[in-house]
Amino acid sequence: MRLMCLGGSGAGKTTQAQRLCEHFDIPKISTGEMLREAITNATDLGRHAEPYVIKGELVPDEIMISIIRWQLQQPKVNSGWVLEGYPRTAFQAEELDFLLDDLGQKLDWAIYLQVSEAVMVSRSLGRSLPDDQPEIVQRRVELFYDRTVPILEYYDRRRRLLTINGDQSPDMVQQNILNLLSVP
Repeated sequence: MRLMCLGGSGAGKTTQAQRLCEHFDIPKISTGEMLREAITNATDLGRHAEPYVIKGELVPDEIMISIIRWQLQQPKVNSGWVLEGYPRTAFQAEELDFLLDDLGQKLDWAIYLQVSEAVMVSRSLGRSLPDDQPEIVQRRVELFYDRTVPILEYYDRRRRLLTINGDQSPDMVQQNILNLLSVP
């Protein structure tokens, strides 16, 4: 199973991606976790990404695409994966399709966890992540509507989009996802 979790900040992507990984026994590829770890450890990637993350901006496409390319070439992902927090732009979505073609892989479903802007903001501010400050959260919400919503149209045209009401309990969201995937 090859899945991606899409949604705005605080939509529940991390929670559902983790649950799907456990259900299908496949690894999670989280760009947000990778970036935070790289910044904490002051790696080259961290130094390049930090100015963007601090402002709530998107890390440039070329950096993100190279991270995903490297991740998808690892042997641990041969049996499947869940992408969380990627792609964030239509260009990244198109590049991901090219990369998957090159690797002989195919995306099964893009799962969109739909929540209102108010839910995105309140959930994000309720977390304890260092980049969840009010002005940064607001900027990420704006970027979501500006850059990420076109990705939903992209996957919908390819009949690869599942839209889930993310404003429910995590258990209900997971059950709805599994029902739409037609798995027990």
